[in-house]
Parts: sequence; C-alpha cells; structure tokens
Amino acid sequence: MGIKRRNFLLFLGTSATTIALKSCVSRNNQLSGSLTQTNSEARGLSFKPVRSPMPLETDNLSLTKQVENYSRYEVVDDLVLPEGFTYDIIGAWGDKIGDSRFGYNNDYLSFIETGKDEGLLTINFEYISGAIWMQTYSKVIGKSLPFEDLKAAIPDGKINAFVLPDDNPLKAKIREISQEGLVDLGLGIISIRKTVDGKWTRTNSKTDRRITGISGLEDNRYLKATGPAVTIFRKQKGQGYIDQLGDRIIGTFQNCAGGSSPWGTVFSAEENFQDQVPEPVYADGTSFEPEITPFIINDKNIGGFGNVFGLAGNKYGWMVEIDPANPNDYGTKHTWLGRFRHEAVAFKVVKGKPLAVYSGCDRRGGHIYKFVSKGTVNDPKDKINSRLMLEGMLYTANFQPDGTGRWIALEPKTPVNPVMPSTVEGNVVMLPKRPEGGIFEVKTDAEAMTFKQQFATLDNLYQGNPTEKQGAILIDAHYAGNAVGATPTARPEDTAIAADGSLFIAFTSGSPGSDGGPDKQIFQGSKGESPWEHGWIVRLIEDDDNPAAMTFRWESFAMGGEPAEGGAGFSNPDNLEFDSKGNLWMVTDMSTGKHNQAVTRRVDPLGKSLDQTDIQGIFGNNSMWFIPTSGANAGNSYLFSIGPMECELTGPFFTGDQQTLFLAIQHPGEQNGARQNTASEQRKFTIKTTDGKEFIQERQVPIGSNWPSKGVNEPPKPAVVAIRRLDGKPISTA
Repeated sequence: MGIKRRNFLLFLGTSATTIALKSCVSRNNQLSGSLTQTNSEARGLSFKPVRSPMPLETDNLSLTKQVENYSRYEVVDDLVLPEGFTYDIIGAWGDKIGDSRFGYNNDYLSFIETGKDEGLLTINFEYISGAIWMQTYSKVIGKSLPFEDLKAAIPDGKINAFVLPDDNPLKAKIREISQEGLVDLGLGIISIRKTVDGKWTRTNSKTDRRITGISGLEDNRYLKATGPAVTIFRKQKGQGYIDQLGDRIIGTFQNCAGGSSPWGTVFSAEENFQDQVPEPVYADGTSFEPEITPFIINDKNIGGFGNVFGLAGNKYGWMVEIDPANPNDYGTKHTWLGRFRHEAVAFKVVKGKPLAVYSGCDRRGGHIYKFVSKGTVNDPKDKINSRLMLEGMLYTANFQPDGTGRWIALEPKTPVNPVMPSTVEGNVVMLPKRPEGGIFEVKTDAEAMTFKQQFATLDNLYQGNPTEKQGAILIDAHYAGNAVGATPTARPEDTAIAADGSLFIAFTSGSPGSDGGPDKQIFQGSKGESPWEHGWIVRLIEDDDNPAAMTFRWESFAMGGEPAEGGAGFSNPDNLEFDSKGNLWMVTDMSTGKHNQAVTRRVDPLGKSLDQTDIQGIFGNNSMWFIPTSGANAGNSYLFSIGPMECELTGPFFTGDQQTLFLAIQHPGEQNGARQNTASEQRKFTIKTTDGKEFIQERQVPIGSNWPSKGVNEPPKPAVVAIRRLDGKPISTA
C-alpha cells in the first residue's frame, strides 16, 4: 500500500513540501504524493521499528490486518528497543558525582569528546516529581527528611518561610528540605569511557562535579552573569526585592533542554523557574518579593524551594553556559539571551558572520527568540566565541500564515503593538502591568488597543537609564514580546540546526492554558482544526541563509496526531537530534496523567466528539521516533523506542562515531509510584485504522514502575542510558 506523507502538511493545509537537507524546494498546493514501500528494511531502514500502540502507515498492513494485529497490546515497564539493540545504565538518581549526587529528573545530555572513546557527559536535572520524590527519597538517598512534620505543621500546605525567624524550628525544617530539593536540580558533569565490549563506564576524574540549585550558598561556587541585566542585579535599591548579592548568583535550577556549542561548551536552559521563585518583575527589572512564591508541601506537590533562602526571581529563567572541561567553571548566565521559560538552544555559526543563538519559551503562547551578536565569528571552534554574547540584540519571531516571518528587536525603541486576544487560542494575552509592575490579563482586542494607545514603545514600559532599561526588557522578555507583537506559539520545546543551516523547531502542544495559547491562524491541524493538541515539527529558513537576517520562511515538516487524522502517529514532539546522516530523531512529551488513559468511546453521552486531550491515552507511553529527511523514506516516521511506565524520554545525543545514543529517562512511575507486586490492569481503547475505522483494543497496562532496577516493588529512579547495537555498528546505518 502507499504511504501518505502526512508529516509534510502545512498547518493551513494549503500546501506541502518535500524536504531534503541540501535544498529548499518549492511549495505545492496539494500533498506531495505517496511512496510505494513493501518492506522498510528493503528501503534502507537500519532497524525494525518497535510495535506502536496504534496502526501506522509505515506498518504497511491491510486494514483487516491492522484490526487483527492491534486488537490486543501489552505495555512493558522497560525501555523497549528494536531487535539487535540494548542499553546500559550510566547513572541514576542518588549516584555519587564529585562531592554531591546525581540529581532528579535528568533531561538534556551533552557528550564532549576528550579522546577516542572517552569524554565528558553533561546532564541537566530539571524538576522534582513531588509525590514520588517524597515517597522514595529515604530509600534511595539513605536518610530521612521531615516531610510529614511539615505537612502537619502547615495545614494549608503553603507558607512564606522567608519571614520566619532564623531560630524558628519550622524554618530549619523547611530549609533542610528546600536545600535537598535544590541539590537534586541543576547540572552534573561526569567523565566516562567506552570499554572494549562497547559499554560505557565512569572514570571519576577531577572534572566530575555538580552545579546545583544552591551552588554558592555555602561553598562560594556562585554563578556569573553577562549582559545588560547585570546592571539590575547590582542595584542597591529599586522598586522591588533585591538580594544584596550584586552580580553573584546562587545556583541554577529547573534545567530542562539545552545545546552544545561548536566550541565545546554546554548551554543549559532554566525552564519552569516560577515553581521555585517569583516570575513577575517591576518596571525597573527588580523582582517581586519572595512571598509571591511561598514554600508548598502536600501529598502530591512540593516546591517554592527558593522562598526560605530569599532567592531573587530575576536571576533565574536564563540560559547557562558551562565548560565541562574546566573543573572551576560553575556556569555563566548570558542575559542577552533573555529571561523566560527557556527550552532548547541552537547555534547558527558561520565564519565571518554574526553568531545567532535560537531558543524557545516553553509555555502555552511562548515565543521563539534569536540573539544576534554585534561581533562576528572568526573560528567556529574557538572558545572565545562565548564572548560574542556580551554584546548584540535579542529578537523575537513573528510568523505569518503565508509561510513568511520577521524578527522583532526587544529594545526600548521598538513600538508597542500587542498581540490581539482574538488571534490566540483561549483569547487570553498577558501584558506588562503599569505602574504597579508584574502582568495583567487582556481578554478583548479593545483592551489591547487601549494598552497600545497608552504606551508607544517599550521605552515607556520600563524604567532606568538606557542600559538598565535594556536589562529590564531582557528580564521581562516574554511579556515584552507580547507587547510588541511576537507570535504566541505552541510550546516550543526544542530547536536544532540541520546540515543545511535551517532551524528545526519542535512545537509540543497546540492547546491553550490559563496564561495564553498559540496563534490559531498558524497552529492548525491538517483540516484546519484548532486547537490541535498533538504538536508539530517546523522548519525555519533564514533569508539568504544569513544568521543576522531579519526575515525568514517557515514550513511544516511533521505533524503529531493519529494517522487517520493526518498525523504521523506520535503526540507532543519534544527534543530533537540529528545524526551524522541528517536523519532527525525525536522524543515525545505527553503529560504523564494521559499515558494509557482508557478511551472506551470517542463521543460523550450527547454524541459530541471528545477533545483530543481526552483521548490521548491511545498513544501509550512516551516514545522516540526516527524521521529520515532524504532518500526513499524521507518524511516517514518510524517508532524506534518506547519508554518505561509514566516517564518522559529526553536529551538524545549521539557520540561522534554514531555508535552510542545517550538518552535520559525522566520521572518513571510519576503517576502511580513504585509498581507493587507486578500490578497491572486491562483497559479498553477505541483505536482507529489508518483510514479511520474504529475498533476496540484490549491493552494490558502496568501500574507504576520499577525501572531501572526492574526488581519487584523497587523504587523507580530517573536515569541516563547508553543505547547501542549489539553488533557494534553505528545506530543508524541508513
């Protein structure tokens, strides 16, 4: 049967593109046809795809066979790989790293080679899964924390611990727990070497170290900062809260995605920092008071770890650069890259041209950003390139439905031209609140137009001398972006530069939230559906391939969703990684509570179709996909791996010889905790064939997880693995 190239649909469904990384081809007004394929391996695929929970067009099965083969399905609490592949555990939560430990919920990974078959692995530790962290902490770490004491002492589950006297016993307990929580966040660097049998082992060199959420608090390992926001950090007084540490910064936390620079450093993205410290700021860039984000604890959640220490919120939400090879480097926050809920980073590095650094704000309605340096690149591999981030400009993207776009400078002279609520899902836009500081909600276009009439430029929204105003804008980048008309997007979770210099962006989810949503003219399903939960992968091409270009083109590369609805068979694309042959590898990020949630019917009692989020359980566990970008299989999506129960697969990274694929397994067992006595249950799902015919699937689903030990009743732990072929060949030979 023919394979439809579902993943070449543009959002508006008006054109399609065949993408090869060596050229940009013209748009058409219809789908680009189909591929005849009778056997994936015969077409050059280097592995036999693992079995998906639903029929895929790449299965090449008749409709009858689809129903027959997918009427029963068993979910496995393990990292499922194709035949001929295996994985080894590199490290797991609680393992020793330097004078600290392997943190929680490992995310982005970077491997910097220091010699043949050896190098430095940098690991992000993103966040705490409250319930399972508290349940398993004592068994994994080997000591107890006063969780139950605090739950009893704080009936409503939250408290401003910052104002408690230092000799208050309650404050001491909150400080103890908060410190341990922040130790489990941040970054880690470990040295590793490959043995003759293909496995990786730790070598525990002097470079092994942790940069935690409290680095600097007691050990003088403060983080540094560059750029205009430093002038705000150094303020002695202002409109809001100042921590009196000047440009010294305590720690880094909520470190999610990241990227590796061509000059051998690693960039780590501080994402949901608002879980630990206040996000809002005043017009002069100073923070709201610590009480805005109190310490919280209940049976399911724990957070606000920065409260008891009085951490200033404006020092978090940045991109952190670290040199893994320098044991004395504890990180630099480059403020020209902006403060927002950072996900991802990608570098366009061309000799003789300015440096371009791309990133995204992972929130519903978050923007795409580009920093362009004032200076130019001389040698792409020279570490002096880090200094290019000392001067330049931060821009934010405006996408147009016709496939074009432009970059808007986030500087004082930029005109205020706010996003109109009518153009976004959920009809909510958040704008800077003046004169009080912080933000306010706008729900009508009339309110947005009134705001535009009140404030002519960003200069009118922020206070201070020119450098201080620029720093305040960068500190408030997301809301400044809303004010100048940056396109609200669909949770951009990763960016990656392809071999041809184009930028690939993973937009994870098109659903709106309480503080915003995506532009509904841009982010649509194959038939114009809006909102579209399942996400997209988009390709952005700078005009003239120039890193400093102020205009660009964009096109859809892949779309999530069921094959019957125009999707590629996955939901919520997240981290992206290219192999040496230009093939794209992608992992998914479905919300844990949706995994394998039963779908007994597709309509409610009144006959109305259920929302996409209500049927997301059909996609099973989070997974990893292989998408060729050229050749006979170009544009088709193949399932390479399925994660353990209730986890997220993150941070895929290839070694230079392509023989190892490092992968982080985040929050196994997050929903149900440790699997007890191999518990599982049978659930029913209404599945569709690739042409839309419904049938019932009986699915066996484990309850909770025991990964990675897989021992009965053992606690689940986040861990990093090294995937390899048993025959020692490169992961992708296609």
